[in-house]
Amino acid sequence: MLNNQDFANLRAKSLGGSDIGAVLGFSRYRSAVDVWMEKTGRAVHEADSLPIRFGSFAEEFVASEYALATGYSLVSHPAALVHPQYTYMHGHMDRFVCDSPSIFDASGSLIATRVLECKTASPFASHEWGDGGSDQVPMAYLAQCIWYLGITGLEQADLAVLMGNADFRIYEVHRDRELEEMVIDRARVFWEEHVLKDIAPAAQRESDLKLLFPRSTPKAVEAKQETCELIAKMKDIQARVESYEQEISQIKQQVMAEMQDAEVLTYGGQVLATWKTPKPSTRLDTKKLTEDHPELIAPYQIQVANSRRFVVKD
Repeated sequence: MLNNQDFANLRAKSLGGSDIGAVLGFSRYRSAVDVWMEKTGRAVHEADSLPIRFGSFAEEFVASEYALATGYSLVSHPAALVHPQYTYMHGHMDRFVCDSPSIFDASGSLIATRVLECKTASPFASHEWGDGGSDQVPMAYLAQCIWYLGITGLEQADLAVLMGNADFRIYEVHRDRELEEMVIDRARVFWEEHVLKDIAPAAQRESDLKLLFPRSTPKAVEAKQETCELIAKMKDIQARVESYEQEISQIKQQVMAEMQDAEVLTYGGQVLATWKTPKPSTRLDTKKLTEDHPELIAPYQIQVANSRRFVVKD
């Protein structure tokens, strides 16, 4: 079993199942630039949120529900498995379907029959999932399953997902060698052409550019004609957005004028809008504290480096 240090070293020196969705541009949480910066030692952003912590906590429950629903025996194998051809490609699978206590036989051959990935999802995201039994799952999860099948050589990966606390589904991803080859090749190009050569991949989102170019230098660049056209288009869109915002504000004023001091607006028993006073909150008056007791606040003040601000001139 890998300890925390081993796992950290492995993550830094290879691509895993949680990376491939971002590399392919399917992840809503990370991009190829995020992965590149992590693998090249530039930045490591440890994702930590309540949904992520709950997903980790619920893994055991989801696995037990899968075993109950299918009757299959599950085996946990915490150590990473490595791709037979590319040693910088690895996978940490949640579980394996296997009748033996070990996923390997005496000769070291893999005897597990399926990979199992355990997920949790918001019921509000159910539209991203197809019918149970199909392979209609979010693309990042599909890529992860394809990745694990490529590493293990197994023919099927099951994805068990708990949506909310009442909807449990099992999806089946069967090995597609053509698709697998495409995924592996994209990962190979990313690693060999970007990570090893220390060349950033193309930005996929605004946050990528902020990561790649966090500091400015006192110089100017001449815009291309296409860039001028893009800025003109952006200004036109911004003007329309401002117009819509003004219209929204006017409509809100009319509705609020009708409500007056009422907290709730209804129609036919259905609540259309509310206008309530929130509970009182407290805040620290740092300005007054600084004025009255500057000696107290000084030791706790730190200088914060501001990020670059993009401004389009009129």
